[in-house]
Amino acid sequence: MTHAPVTLEDGVRAVLTAAYGTGTTVGEPRQLTGGASRQVWAVDAESPDGRPLPVVLRRDPPGHGDVARMRTEVACLRATASAGVPVPAVLASGDTAPGIDAPYLLMDKVEGEALPRRLQRDPAFEAVRRHLAVDMGYVLGRIHRTPLDTLDMLDATDPVDAIEAVYRDLNDPRPAVEAGLRWLRDHRPTDRPHALVHGDFRIGNLLVDGTGIRGVLDWELAHLGNPVEDLGWLCVRAWRFGAPAPVAGIGTREQLLDGYEKATGTRPSVSELHWWEAFGTLRWLVLSRFQAERHFGGAEPSLELAAIGRRVCESEYDLLDVLGLLDDSVPTPPPTPPGPTVHGRPSVTEIVDLVTDTLATDIGPTLEGTHERQRYLLRICVNLLRTAGRELDAGNGIDSVLGDALGALGCASEAELAARLREGAVDCSNDEVRRAISIAVLARLRVAAPRHLNR
Repeated sequence: MTHAPVTLEDGVRAVLTAAYGTGTTVGEPRQLTGGASRQVWAVDAESPDGRPLPVVLRRDPPGHGDVARMRTEVACLRATASAGVPVPAVLASGDTAPGIDAPYLLMDKVEGEALPRRLQRDPAFEAVRRHLAVDMGYVLGRIHRTPLDTLDMLDATDPVDAIEAVYRDLNDPRPAVEAGLRWLRDHRPTDRPHALVHGDFRIGNLLVDGTGIRGVLDWELAHLGNPVEDLGWLCVRAWRFGAPAPVAGIGTREQLLDGYEKATGTRPSVSELHWWEAFGTLRWLVLSRFQAERHFGGAEPSLELAAIGRRVCESEYDLLDVLGLLDDSVPTPPPTPPGPTVHGRPSVTEIVDLVTDTLATDIGPTLEGTHERQRYLLRICVNLLRTAGRELDAGNGIDSVLGDALGALGCASEAELAARLREGAVDCSNDEVRRAISIAVLARLRVAAPRHLNR
Protein backbone atom coordinates (compact mmCIF):
# COMPACT_ATOMS: atom_id res chain seq x y z
CA MET A 1 0.00 0.00 0.00
CA THR A 2 1.37 3.38 -1.02
CA HIS A 3 1.27 6.10 1.64
CA ALA A 4 0.89 9.77 0.79
CA PRO A 5 4.07 11.76 1.37
CA VAL A 6 4.30 13.74 4.59
CA THR A 7 3.84 17.40 3.76
CA LEU A 8 5.33 20.44 5.46
CA GLU A 9 1.90 21.15 6.95
CA ASP A 10 1.82 17.61 8.37
CA GLY A 11 5.27 18.07 9.88
CA VAL A 12 4.42 21.36 11.58
CA ARG A 13 1.17 19.88 12.89
CA ALA A 14 3.02 16.91 14.42
CA VAL A 15 5.60 19.14 16.12
CA LEU A 16 2.97 21.52 17.53
CA THR A 17 0.77 18.62 18.63
CA ALA A 18 3.71 17.22 20.60
CA ALA A 19 4.12 20.63 22.24
CA TYR A 20 0.46 21.56 22.84
CA GLY A 21 -1.48 18.29 22.72
CA THR A 22 -3.90 16.41 20.52
CA GLY A 23 -6.40 18.64 18.78
CA THR A 24 -3.90 21.27 17.67
CA THR A 25 -4.92 22.48 14.22
CA VAL A 26 -2.59 23.90 11.58
CA GLY A 27 -3.27 25.83 8.40
CA GLU A 28 -1.26 25.65 5.20
CA PRO A 29 2.24 27.19 5.62
CA ARG A 30 2.95 30.30 3.53
CA GLN A 31 6.53 30.97 2.48
CA LEU A 32 7.59 34.55 3.06
CA THR A 33 9.84 36.61 0.79
CA GLY A 34 13.62 36.63 1.09
CA GLY A 35 15.13 33.52 2.57
CA ALA A 36 18.43 33.60 0.67
CA SER A 37 20.01 31.56 3.46
CA ARG A 38 17.06 30.06 5.35
CA GLN A 39 13.43 29.55 4.49
CA VAL A 40 10.80 31.39 6.53
CA TRP A 41 7.18 30.23 6.66
CA ALA A 42 4.13 31.73 8.37
CA VAL A 43 1.67 29.26 9.89
CA ASP A 44 -1.74 29.93 11.41
CA ALA A 45 -2.37 27.33 14.11
CA GLU A 46 -4.80 26.84 16.97
CA SER A 47 -4.29 25.09 20.31
CA PRO A 48 -6.65 22.33 21.49
CA ASP A 49 -8.54 24.87 23.63
CA GLY A 50 -9.13 27.15 20.63
CA ARG A 51 -6.38 29.66 21.38
CA PRO A 52 -4.76 31.16 18.25
CA LEU A 53 -1.12 30.15 17.76
CA PRO A 54 0.43 32.36 15.08
CA VAL A 55 3.73 30.61 14.36
CA VAL A 56 6.81 31.26 12.26
CA LEU A 57 8.89 28.35 10.97
CA ARG A 58 12.54 28.85 10.12
CA ARG A 59 14.25 25.94 8.44
CA ASP A 60 17.30 25.28 6.36
CA PRO A 61 16.62 24.41 2.71
CA PRO A 62 15.98 20.64 2.66
CA GLY A 63 19.19 18.87 1.74
CA HIS A 64 21.37 21.79 2.83
CA GLY A 65 20.93 21.73 6.61
CA ASP A 66 23.36 22.88 9.27
CA VAL A 67 22.32 21.26 12.54
CA ALA A 68 24.92 22.96 14.72
CA ARG A 69 24.08 26.43 13.45
CA MET A 70 20.34 25.96 14.03
CA ARG A 71 20.98 24.70 17.56
CA THR A 72 23.13 27.78 18.16
CA GLU A 73 20.35 30.09 16.96
CA VAL A 74 17.92 28.47 19.39
CA ALA A 75 20.39 28.84 22.26
CA CYS A 76 20.91 32.52 21.44
CA LEU A 77 17.19 33.22 21.38
CA ARG A 78 16.72 31.62 24.79
CA ALA A 79 19.76 33.30 26.35
CA THR A 80 18.90 36.78 25.09
CA ALA A 81 15.26 36.42 26.12
CA SER A 82 16.47 35.77 29.66
CA ALA A 83 18.66 38.91 29.41
CA GLY A 84 15.69 41.12 28.52
CA VAL A 85 16.30 41.38 24.78
CA PRO A 86 13.06 41.53 22.76
CA VAL A 87 13.07 38.25 20.81
CA PRO A 88 10.42 35.73 19.72
CA ALA A 89 9.77 32.85 22.14
CA VAL A 90 11.01 29.45 20.99
CA LEU A 91 8.09 27.00 20.76
CA ALA A 92 9.93 23.98 19.37
CA SER A 93 13.08 23.07 17.49
CA GLY A 94 14.86 20.04 16.17
CA ASP A 95 17.51 18.64 13.88
CA THR A 96 14.78 17.42 11.50
CA ALA A 97 11.23 16.08 11.46
CA PRO A 98 9.11 14.24 8.86
CA GLY A 99 7.72 16.78 6.43
CA ILE A 100 10.02 19.55 7.65
CA ASP A 101 13.06 17.58 6.45
CA ALA A 102 15.74 19.97 7.71
CA PRO A 103 16.97 21.58 10.93
CA TYR A 104 14.17 23.87 12.07
CA LEU A 105 12.93 26.35 14.63
CA LEU A 106 9.31 27.15 15.45
CA MET A 107 8.74 30.43 17.26
CA ASP A 108 5.81 32.64 18.10
CA LYS A 109 4.93 35.36 15.65
CA VAL A 110 5.80 38.81 16.96
CA GLU A 111 3.69 41.62 15.59
CA GLY A 112 5.64 44.43 14.00
CA GLU A 113 6.95 45.84 10.75
CA ALA A 114 10.24 44.70 9.25
CA LEU A 115 10.17 46.16 5.73
CA PRO A 116 12.86 48.89 5.55
CA ARG A 117 10.93 51.08 3.11
CA ARG A 118 7.94 51.28 5.43
CA LEU A 119 10.01 51.88 8.53
CA GLN A 120 11.91 54.66 6.77
CA ARG A 121 8.99 56.39 5.03
CA ASP A 122 5.57 55.39 6.30
CA PRO A 123 3.88 58.20 8.27
CA ALA A 124 2.71 55.60 10.80
CA PHE A 125 6.31 55.28 11.99
CA GLU A 126 7.17 58.98 12.00
CA ALA A 127 7.21 59.20 15.80
CA VAL A 128 9.26 56.04 16.36
CA ARG A 129 11.81 57.09 13.74
CA ARG A 130 12.83 59.98 16.00
CA HIS A 131 14.28 57.58 18.57
CA LEU A 132 14.76 54.32 16.63
CA ALA A 133 18.53 54.75 16.20
CA VAL A 134 18.83 55.29 19.96
CA ASP A 135 16.66 52.21 20.55
CA MET A 136 18.86 50.11 18.26
CA GLY A 137 21.95 51.15 20.18
CA TYR A 138 20.23 50.33 23.46
CA VAL A 139 19.05 46.87 22.32
CA LEU A 140 22.53 46.09 21.01
CA GLY A 141 23.89 47.02 24.43
CA ARG A 142 21.50 44.53 26.05
CA ILE A 143 22.59 41.83 23.60
CA HIS A 144 26.24 42.46 24.37
CA ARG A 145 25.55 42.19 28.11
CA THR A 146 23.95 38.74 27.71
CA PRO A 147 25.62 36.16 30.01
CA LEU A 148 27.63 33.61 28.03
CA ASP A 149 27.27 30.64 30.38
CA THR A 150 24.73 28.85 28.13
CA LEU A 151 26.48 29.79 24.89
CA ASP A 152 29.63 27.69 25.07
CA MET A 153 28.97 26.38 21.56
CA LEU A 154 29.89 29.82 20.18
CA ASP A 155 33.43 30.43 19.07
CA ALA A 156 35.53 33.52 18.49
CA THR A 157 37.91 33.98 15.59
CA ASP A 158 39.87 36.92 14.26
CA PRO A 159 37.24 38.65 12.08
CA VAL A 160 39.64 39.76 9.35
CA ASP A 161 41.24 36.32 9.15
CA ALA A 162 37.82 34.68 9.03
CA ILE A 163 36.40 36.80 6.21
CA GLU A 164 39.67 36.58 4.28
CA ALA A 165 39.50 32.78 4.46
CA VAL A 166 35.99 32.85 2.94
CA TYR A 167 37.21 35.22 0.22
CA ARG A 168 40.26 33.08 -0.66
CA ASP A 169 38.11 29.94 -0.93
CA LEU A 170 35.96 31.67 -3.56
CA ASN A 171 39.00 31.96 -5.86
CA ASP A 172 37.64 35.22 -7.28
CA PRO A 173 40.43 37.81 -6.86
CA ARG A 174 39.16 41.38 -6.55
CA PRO A 175 41.41 44.42 -6.17
CA ALA A 176 38.84 46.24 -4.01
CA VAL A 177 38.84 43.38 -1.50
CA GLU A 178 42.63 43.24 -1.40
CA ALA A 179 42.77 46.98 -0.80
CA GLY A 180 40.21 46.63 1.99
CA LEU A 181 42.03 43.79 3.68
CA ARG A 182 45.29 45.74 3.60
CA TRP A 183 43.61 48.83 5.10
CA LEU A 184 41.89 46.88 7.85
CA ARG A 185 45.13 45.23 8.95
CA ASP A 186 47.02 48.52 8.90
CA HIS A 187 44.42 50.45 10.94
CA ARG A 188 43.08 47.88 13.40
CA PRO A 189 41.79 49.46 16.66
CA THR A 190 42.40 48.12 20.16
CA ASP A 191 40.27 45.04 20.79
CA ARG A 192 37.51 44.83 23.41
CA PRO A 193 36.49 41.91 25.65
CA HIS A 194 34.44 39.38 23.73
CA ALA A 195 30.65 39.47 23.97
CA LEU A 196 27.71 37.88 22.18
CA VAL A 197 27.62 39.46 18.71
CA HIS A 198 24.37 39.15 16.75
CA GLY A 199 26.20 39.28 13.43
CA ASP A 200 23.32 40.64 11.32
CA PHE A 201 21.60 43.34 13.39
CA ARG A 202 19.85 45.73 10.96
CA ILE A 203 16.41 46.82 9.82
CA GLY A 204 14.93 43.92 7.95
CA ASN A 205 15.89 41.70 10.87
CA LEU A 206 14.01 43.81 13.43
CA LEU A 207 10.28 43.93 14.09
CA VAL A 208 9.16 47.45 14.97
CA ASP A 209 5.82 48.94 16.00
CA GLY A 210 4.79 52.45 17.01
CA THR A 211 6.56 52.14 20.36
CA GLY A 212 9.91 50.72 19.26
CA ILE A 213 11.67 47.40 18.69
CA ARG A 214 9.48 44.37 19.42
CA GLY A 215 11.68 41.57 18.14
CA VAL A 216 15.25 40.85 17.04
CA LEU A 217 15.31 38.10 14.40
CA ASP A 218 17.79 35.98 12.43
CA TRP A 219 20.49 34.86 14.88
CA GLU A 220 22.16 32.43 12.50
CA LEU A 221 25.38 34.49 12.27
CA ALA A 222 25.75 34.99 16.04
CA HIS A 223 29.23 34.51 17.46
CA LEU A 224 31.61 35.77 20.12
CA GLY A 225 33.61 38.84 19.25
CA ASN A 226 34.20 42.55 19.62
CA PRO A 227 30.78 44.09 20.34
CA VAL A 228 31.48 47.16 18.19
CA GLU A 229 31.20 44.83 15.17
CA ASP A 230 27.39 44.97 15.49
CA LEU A 231 27.42 48.77 15.65
CA GLY A 232 29.60 49.06 12.56
CA TRP A 233 27.45 46.56 10.67
CA LEU A 234 24.39 48.70 11.33
CA CYS A 235 26.17 51.66 9.69
CA VAL A 236 27.03 49.79 6.47
CA ARG A 237 25.48 51.54 3.48
CA ALA A 238 23.72 48.41 2.26
CA TRP A 239 21.50 48.50 5.35
CA ARG A 240 20.35 52.07 4.66
CA PHE A 241 18.29 50.69 1.77
CA GLY A 242 18.69 53.84 -0.29
CA ALA A 243 17.92 56.36 2.46
CA PRO A 244 20.59 58.96 3.34
CA ALA A 245 20.85 58.74 7.15
CA PRO A 246 24.00 56.80 8.13
CA VAL A 247 22.36 54.43 10.65
CA ALA A 248 19.82 52.20 8.90
CA GLY A 249 18.74 55.15 6.76
CA ILE A 250 16.93 56.45 9.86
CA GLY A 251 19.27 58.10 12.36
CA THR A 252 22.76 59.34 13.17
CA ARG A 253 25.81 57.59 14.51
CA GLU A 254 25.65 59.88 17.55
CA GLN A 255 22.12 58.64 18.35
CA LEU A 256 23.26 55.04 17.98
CA LEU A 257 26.15 55.59 20.38
CA ASP A 258 23.88 57.46 22.82
CA GLY A 259 21.62 54.41 23.09
CA TYR A 260 24.56 52.07 23.41
CA GLU A 261 26.14 54.14 26.15
CA LYS A 262 22.84 54.17 28.04
CA ALA A 263 22.74 50.36 28.03
CA THR A 264 26.41 49.62 28.66
CA GLY A 265 28.07 52.68 30.17
CA THR A 266 30.67 52.62 27.37
CA ARG A 267 30.90 54.70 24.19
CA PRO A 268 33.04 53.49 21.27
CA SER A 269 35.12 56.17 19.54
CA VAL A 270 34.30 57.58 16.11
CA SER A 271 37.45 56.03 14.61
CA GLU A 272 36.63 52.64 16.15
CA LEU A 273 33.11 52.73 14.71
CA HIS A 274 34.52 53.74 11.31
CA TRP A 275 36.90 50.76 11.28
CA TRP A 276 34.05 48.37 11.99
CA GLU A 277 31.88 50.05 9.35
CA ALA A 278 34.68 49.46 6.82
CA PHE A 279 35.00 45.87 8.01
CA GLY A 280 31.24 45.36 7.73
CA THR A 281 31.24 46.71 4.19
CA LEU A 282 33.99 44.30 3.15
CA ARG A 283 32.28 41.47 5.02
CA TRP A 284 29.02 42.03 3.17
CA LEU A 285 30.91 42.15 -0.13
CA VAL A 286 32.47 38.75 0.53
CA LEU A 287 29.30 37.20 1.98
CA SER A 288 27.31 38.39 -1.05
CA ARG A 289 29.78 36.70 -3.36
CA PHE A 290 29.68 33.60 -1.15
CA GLN A 291 25.88 33.45 -1.39
CA ALA A 292 26.05 33.76 -5.17
CA GLU A 293 28.59 30.95 -5.28
CA ARG A 294 26.02 28.57 -3.82
CA HIS A 295 24.23 28.95 -7.15
CA PHE A 296 27.27 29.28 -9.42
CA GLY A 297 28.93 26.23 -7.88
CA GLY A 298 25.81 24.10 -8.39
CA ALA A 299 25.16 23.41 -4.71
CA GLU A 300 21.86 25.30 -4.61
CA PRO A 301 20.42 26.51 -7.94
CA SER A 302 18.48 29.69 -7.18
CA LEU A 303 17.37 32.77 -9.06
CA GLU A 304 17.76 34.83 -5.87
CA LEU A 305 21.30 33.68 -5.19
CA ALA A 306 22.34 34.16 -8.81
CA ALA A 307 21.00 37.74 -8.79
CA ILE A 308 23.11 38.56 -5.74
CA GLY A 309 26.20 37.95 -7.86
CA ARG A 310 25.50 41.07 -9.90
CA ARG A 311 25.06 43.17 -6.74
CA VAL A 312 28.55 42.52 -5.38
CA CYS A 313 29.74 45.63 -7.21
CA GLU A 314 27.55 47.77 -4.93
CA SER A 315 29.66 46.72 -1.96
CA GLU A 316 32.86 47.17 -3.96
CA TYR A 317 31.82 50.77 -4.58
CA ASP A 318 30.81 51.29 -0.94
CA LEU A 319 34.12 49.88 0.29
CA LEU A 320 36.16 52.19 -1.91
CA ASP A 321 33.98 55.08 -0.77
CA VAL A 322 34.24 54.41 2.97
CA LEU A 323 38.02 54.00 2.68
CA GLY A 324 38.45 57.18 0.64
CA LEU A 325 39.88 55.23 -2.31
CA LEU A 326 37.19 55.94 -4.90
CA ASP A 327 38.16 57.91 -8.01
CA ASP A 328 34.78 58.92 -9.41
CA SER A 329 36.32 61.10 -12.10
CA VAL A 330 37.04 58.15 -14.40
CA PRO A 331 35.38 58.46 -17.82
CA THR A 332 32.39 56.54 -19.11
CA PRO A 333 32.97 55.44 -22.70
CA PRO A 334 30.09 56.15 -25.09
CA PRO A 335 27.88 53.12 -25.86
CA THR A 336 28.91 50.95 -28.78
CA PRO A 337 25.61 49.45 -29.98
CA PRO A 338 25.90 46.40 -32.22
CA GLY A 339 25.26 46.81 -35.94
CA PRO A 340 22.81 44.86 -38.13
CA THR A 341 23.03 41.07 -37.95
CA VAL A 342 21.80 38.17 -40.00
CA HIS A 343 19.17 37.47 -37.36
CA GLY A 344 17.09 40.58 -38.11
CA ARG A 345 14.70 42.29 -35.72
CA PRO A 346 13.76 42.41 -32.94
CA SER A 347 17.39 42.58 -31.96
CA VAL A 348 18.68 41.01 -28.75
CA THR A 349 18.46 44.38 -27.01
CA GLU A 350 14.92 44.91 -28.25
CA ILE A 351 13.89 41.42 -27.11
CA VAL A 352 15.23 42.06 -23.62
CA ASP A 353 13.44 45.42 -23.43
CA LEU A 354 10.15 43.98 -24.71
CA VAL A 355 10.14 41.05 -22.29
CA THR A 356 11.14 43.29 -19.38
CA ASP A 357 8.38 45.80 -20.08
CA THR A 358 5.78 43.05 -20.53
CA LEU A 359 6.68 41.41 -17.23
CA ALA A 360 6.78 44.71 -15.38
CA THR A 361 3.68 46.40 -16.80
CA ASP A 362 1.35 43.63 -18.00
CA ILE A 363 2.04 40.54 -15.87
CA GLY A 364 3.24 42.01 -12.57
CA PRO A 365 0.06 43.98 -11.78
CA THR A 366 -2.06 40.84 -12.22
CA LEU A 367 -0.33 39.34 -9.19
CA GLU A 368 -1.03 42.28 -6.87
CA GLY A 369 -2.55 41.27 -3.56
CA THR A 370 -1.76 37.57 -3.99
CA HIS A 371 1.14 35.29 -4.80
CA GLU A 372 3.66 37.21 -2.68
CA ARG A 373 6.48 34.81 -3.46
CA GLN A 374 5.80 34.92 -7.20
CA ARG A 375 5.75 38.73 -7.20
CA TYR A 376 9.07 38.75 -5.41
CA LEU A 377 10.65 36.41 -7.97
CA LEU A 378 9.13 38.43 -10.80
CA ARG A 379 10.85 41.59 -9.50
CA ILE A 380 14.17 39.74 -9.52
CA CYS A 381 13.56 38.62 -13.13
CA VAL A 382 12.76 42.17 -14.21
CA ASN A 383 15.86 43.55 -12.50
CA LEU A 384 18.10 40.92 -14.11
CA LEU A 385 16.65 41.61 -17.54
CA ARG A 386 17.21 45.33 -17.10
CA THR A 387 20.80 44.60 -16.13
CA ALA A 388 21.24 42.51 -19.25
CA GLY A 389 19.77 45.29 -21.37
CA ARG A 390 22.12 47.91 -19.93
CA GLU A 391 25.08 45.64 -20.55
CA LEU A 392 24.07 45.15 -24.18
CA ASP A 393 23.62 48.91 -24.57
CA ALA A 394 26.99 49.69 -23.02
CA GLY A 395 28.93 47.46 -25.37
CA ASN A 396 32.58 46.67 -24.68
CA GLY A 397 34.14 50.13 -24.90
CA ILE A 398 35.04 50.02 -21.21
CA ASP A 399 37.30 47.01 -21.80
CA SER A 400 39.93 49.05 -23.60
CA VAL A 401 39.77 51.85 -20.99
CA LEU A 402 40.29 49.35 -18.19
CA GLY A 403 42.98 47.55 -20.17
CA ASP A 404 44.93 50.80 -20.57
CA ALA A 405 44.64 51.58 -16.83
CA LEU A 406 45.79 48.09 -15.87
CA GLY A 407 48.56 48.18 -18.47
CA ALA A 408 49.94 51.36 -16.92
CA LEU A 409 50.46 49.31 -13.76
CA GLY A 410 52.04 46.40 -15.62
CA CYS A 411 48.97 44.20 -15.11
CA ALA A 412 47.08 42.21 -17.70
CA SER A 413 43.91 41.70 -15.62
CA GLU A 414 42.10 42.64 -12.43
CA ALA A 415 43.21 39.30 -10.96
CA GLU A 416 46.84 40.24 -11.52
CA LEU A 417 46.32 43.63 -9.87
CA ALA A 418 44.65 41.88 -6.93
CA ALA A 419 47.66 39.58 -6.58
CA ARG A 420 50.08 42.51 -6.61
CA LEU A 421 48.05 44.32 -3.97
CA ARG A 422 48.10 41.22 -1.80
CA GLU A 423 51.88 40.91 -2.16
CA GLY A 424 52.35 44.58 -1.31
CA ALA A 425 53.98 45.22 -4.69
CA VAL A 426 51.61 48.15 -5.27
CA ASP A 427 49.92 50.49 -2.80
CA CYS A 428 46.14 50.97 -2.83
CA SER A 429 46.60 54.69 -2.14
CA ASN A 430 48.50 55.13 -5.41
CA ASP A 431 46.47 57.28 -7.83
CA GLU A 432 46.92 54.89 -10.76
CA VAL A 433 45.85 51.92 -8.63
CA ARG A 434 42.79 53.81 -7.40
CA ARG A 435 41.97 54.74 -10.97
CA ALA A 436 42.15 51.18 -12.29
CA ILE A 437 40.07 49.76 -9.45
CA SER A 438 37.49 52.54 -9.80
CA ILE A 439 37.14 52.09 -13.57
CA ALA A 440 36.24 48.42 -13.13
CA VAL A 441 33.91 48.89 -10.17
CA LEU A 442 32.08 51.85 -11.69
CA ALA A 443 31.64 49.99 -14.99
CA ARG A 444 30.01 47.08 -13.19
CA LEU A 445 27.85 49.36 -11.07
CA ARG A 446 26.58 51.46 -13.99
CA VAL A 447 25.25 48.26 -15.56
CA ALA A 448 24.06 46.35 -12.48
CA ALA A 449 22.73 49.12 -10.22
CA PRO A 450 23.11 52.66 -11.66
CA ARG A 451 20.77 54.14 -9.05
CA HIS A 452 23.31 53.23 -6.38
CA LEU A 453 25.50 56.06 -7.72
CA ASN A 454 22.83 58.65 -7.00
CA ARG A 455 22.06 57.70 -3.41
